[in-house]
Amino acid sequence: MTAVPQNNASAIELDGHDLPAYCPNPAMTSWSSHPRVFLEMSHGEAKCPYCGTQYRLKPGAVVHGH
Repeated sequence: MTAVPQNNASAIELDGHDLPAYCPNPAMTSWSSHPRVFLEMSHGEAKCPYCGTQYRLKPGAVVHGH
């Protein structure tokens, strides 16, 4: 997982081994956390409904089914 500051226009890029995607992610500080929410990445992108952090899959990421 590549962490990017929340207020940046860029998204946090995830690889296949980072799934299932959730927010807050491990790189975020605990003092500013909100309830954990799992993100639907079926379209390759997702936005946290609590803090607005953008997540996307890295180009060429291999996603394994359950």
